[in-house]
Amino acid sequence: MTLSSELILTRDTTATIIPAGEEQVLKAGTSVVISQALGGTVTIRTDCGLFRLAAKDWDALGESAAIALNDNIKNDEALKESSAPFSEASVWDAMKQCYDPEIPVNIVDLGLIYDLLLSSPNSEGKYKANIKMTLTAQGCGMGPVIADDARQRIEALDAIESAQVDIIWDPPWTPHMISAEGRLRLGLD
Repeated sequence: MTLSSELILTRDTTATIIPAGEEQVLKAGTSVVISQALGGTVTIRTDCGLFRLAAKDWDALGESAAIALNDNIKNDEALKESSAPFSEASVWDAMKQCYDPEIPVNIVDLGLIYDLLLSSPNSEGKYKANIKMTLTAQGCGMGPVIADDARQRIEALDAIESAQVDIIWDPPWTPHMISAEGRLRLGLD
């Protein structure tokens, strides 16, 4: 399976419209192409536009596609496993696993994360994380979805008790906020 391969949905499935952020049922038999498969999320293109497909619905892409996507996730998780002690860098690394569904660059390298604040550890040695992030466009309905991805990734860290991710608009995001690594990935340098 390659990203540009045409696939046919094998069953009705719910997907999130990009960039509106609303859910819609895509009918069995719909022709789709995977346009992005990064950070455990999949963006598919149909004749009606772009959609984000949750991992629980990858089977609708057919058995071979679902297996390939799940294998990619397992490989990513194996690379991320570390015995290093918890640090702020661990939280940044967790956020680097979150991607804008339309742009193949993680939210950290896109310059969407404005602030990360960790509390002091509680009696169990767990931290609370507060993150302030923005989006590339104020009208993007995917904001809550992306923010929730970041929250879930951060809360998956053993040392995190809870995470709160707030979307802010000041200062407004510009492409100049993209990191050197992100610019290279996008071919901007």
